[in-house]
Amino acid sequence: MVMVRLFAAAAEAADADQTEVSARTVGELRERLVQAHGDALDRVLRQCAIVVEGSRSDDEVVIVPGTTVDVLPPFAGG
Repeated sequence: MVMVRLFAAAAEAADADQTEVSARTVGELRERLVQAHGDALDRVLRQCAIVVEGSRSDDEVVIVPGTTVDVLPPFAGG
């Protein structure tokens, strides 16, 4: 299992600030999150950075069980 921490709009769309998912890659993680939380999260995920072990990751990145993954929507600030 992978611990997924959701922030801002992603947390709102999922109605949760964290969840556990069984996934081997970031792409599979995205699919599982949408299956569990629906289309509202799908729309947000398209704009989010998925951060694995401190690095922004694309869909092919392998996720080791026990890893914490952060889902970060775009944000602005100074």
